[in-house]
Amino acid sequence: MKKTYVTSMPNHIGAFLKASKCFSALGINITRVSYNKAVDSHTLFIDAEGTEEQLKKADVELEKIGYLQSNANKTSVVLIEFCLEDVPGSVTSVLTLINDFNFNISYISSQENGTDYQYFKMGLYVEDVDKITAFLTEAEKLCRVRVIDYNSSEKVYDNSIFYSNYVMGLAKSAGVSDDVSRELLVHVNLAMQTLDEQGMSPYRTFDSISKFAELLGVSKGKAFMPRISKHKITDRTEIILIEPPCGSNTLIIKSDGRFLFVDSGYACYRDEMIEIFKKELPDFENERKTILVTHADVDHCGLLPLFDEIIASEKTALCLKSEYLGNDGYREKNPLHKPYINICKILTSYKPTEPKKIKSLWKEQDNLTEPLTQIGFFDFGEMHFEVYEGKGGHLPGEIVLIDYIHHVALTGDIYINVHGLTKEQAEYNQYAPILMTSVDTDPKLCAEERAAVMQRLGVGQWQIFGAHGFKKDYSVNS
Repeated sequence: MKKTYVTSMPNHIGAFLKASKCFSALGINITRVSYNKAVDSHTLFIDAEGTEEQLKKADVELEKIGYLQSNANKTSVVLIEFCLEDVPGSVTSVLTLINDFNFNISYISSQENGTDYQYFKMGLYVEDVDKITAFLTEAEKLCRVRVIDYNSSEKVYDNSIFYSNYVMGLAKSAGVSDDVSRELLVHVNLAMQTLDEQGMSPYRTFDSISKFAELLGVSKGKAFMPRISKHKITDRTEIILIEPPCGSNTLIIKSDGRFLFVDSGYACYRDEMIEIFKKELPDFENERKTILVTHADVDHCGLLPLFDEIIASEKTALCLKSEYLGNDGYREKNPLHKPYINICKILTSYKPTEPKKIKSLWKEQDNLTEPLTQIGFFDFGEMHFEVYEGKGGHLPGEIVLIDYIHHVALTGDIYINVHGLTKEQAEYNQYAPILMTSVDTDPKLCAEERAAVMQRLGVGQWQIFGAHGFKKDYSVNS
């Protein structure tokens, strides 16, 4: 059994040794340690492996020596700017007041600016947040005072409680509940450690995660305004393309009075997407709902629990079933991708779908040798698709559907129209490559698959629907 401990240790010699002896005495093996004084001078992450009984005893022992963060959320940092006269000793009265309130100073910054005043910025480590109001009342009697919003993504003003403040900010930005904070904290640290070992600055990691969370949050509710377009295939068939600012596109194929979905975007936009579905499909709530999934990425599968039937390749079906059982999916099995995917699942409220809904129409191909291999066919209304499975360049189980009669290709993430992204989509799409090092499992192989898609298209005018960006009109000459 494995468990991650988020320990708060005193910043002095032998602190880690004391924790290590605690685990060793109980016969517990430490499998991962993460500590970066420049990020947080007290927080140490320890992954430990032992029996359930051993780990319970470790909980008790670590609690006894005060290493578990049982009260971390009761503390905060308040960043305050004091406008002081530029004369000797002007700061003394403020420092005296801070001392009277028993606040620790975690950050000070001041510089003369050619005027009669200096602006002192101070980060105050406050254990009793109720005292800050009284402090500000007294401080305003001495000078002008301004409270500055604490923004840990721009600069770390206090490095002793960075993580607890940071994850609370993430949860607030993305609009998720505080009860996921501890799990989120562990994955944020793992992302920092993983990317730090790849040579990326820890603060760039934290900044990228913060901006990703902000983008998710600002697009909710009335601010959720996807680009929606309709594309005529025949007199009886059309494709509705829904492009949210964050996450994958969703296609709705309407043919001969029936509708089929392809991919479904993030779970955090569930209510917003349902409203769109109801508007575009008056019978949405009463009809049996079927969706086809191009691959098992979290931004394509967020709304799967809404559907009655899920069509996927065998590998994708196995991945989705594995997630439902609490095991790692394909992305989590990649150490470089795992931290970001887990953060993404938490911030978007992802929930696995029931395996009994998942149906694979095509037999799994062993030992795929070509970038794209035909595995079968798929008919819906007037549409007749040949189905190709990729070799796993983007993700194992990925499929491409090509209708040679109507010159329509559904290419998932193997081929997307990068020149057809909205401004919001382009901004969103820049963070996953940073936090995963690459969105592809094998970038070189994915490039081969992308080329193979274009080579598969016959002569004619094609409509290519990728999973991000607008439809691509493409002409193949004889």
